[in-house]
This record gives sequence, C-alpha cells and structure tokens, in this order.
Amino acid sequence: MPFIIQIFHNTALMAALLSWVTAQLIKTIITLIQIKSFVPERLFGAGGMPSAHSATVCSLMMCIGHSSGLASPVFAISVCLFAVVIYDAMGVRRAAGEQAKVINRMVDIMEKEGSEITEKDLKEYLGHTPIEVLAGVLLGILVALAIM
Repeated sequence: MPFIIQIFHNTALMAALLSWVTAQLIKTIITLIQIKSFVPERLFGAGGMPSAHSATVCSLMMCIGHSSGLASPVFAISVCLFAVVIYDAMGVRRAAGEQAKVINRMVDIMEKEGSEITEKDLKEYLGHTPIEVLAGVLLGILVALAIM
C-alpha cells in the first residue's frame, strides 16, 4: 500500500488531526461571535476554548487504547503524552500567558510615561483554563468514538 494511503488509514492519526481541526474551527467561531470579527490567528494559534492540544492527545490516546489494548506499551506512551500535554496546557503555558498580560500592561504604562519601548505585544493566549482543557478532552473523546 502506498505511503500516503497508509497514513490516511491510520485511525489514531486521523482522529488526532480531526480533533485538532475541529477545536481550532470552534475557537475561530467562538471568537467571531464574541468580537464580531474574523481573527485568522485563531485558526492556528494556541489558547482558547476548547483546547486543541487536549482534544488532539485525548483522541490519539483513546484510539491507541482501542487498537493496541490498554496493556500495550504504545498506550502507556500515549497516556504519558496526554498527561504532559494537559499539565503543560494548564500549568506552564497558562502561567506564561498570565505573565505576558502583566508585561504588556507594564509596557503600556511605561509608554504612557514617555518611555521609548517599541516592543510588540507578547502573546497572551498561550495556555488554558481547566474548563477549556475539559472541553478539549470531551471533544477528543467524541471524535475518537465517532472514528473508531
């Protein structure tokens, strides 16, 4: 079977990709509704509701568990990947986003006081709240169940 066809027959990979695309589309639509403007960055950017990272690794983990079995080493690897991504999304990246908000405010204040700071704004949408992660996990479960 040709290489490209094999990739498209990989259920776990297709579920992960579909979960990511679906989450990014949902984020874009939510942003469109909230601010009544299309923001192209939402199609590919991090942060927001639902977590695309969480949806991706959750559907991947579920499909691997289904196809390889819950006792397989491959499933164990996917569980560890899931845990690291979830921890990173709610912990490290969220903290970095919160720090970016504070730095951006400080730069705004300094510019108003006459400072010559010309740096671009730091990205503030980096991590996720627990609700955003939970929504991503639920989306990942739904996509995996639909594909399996």
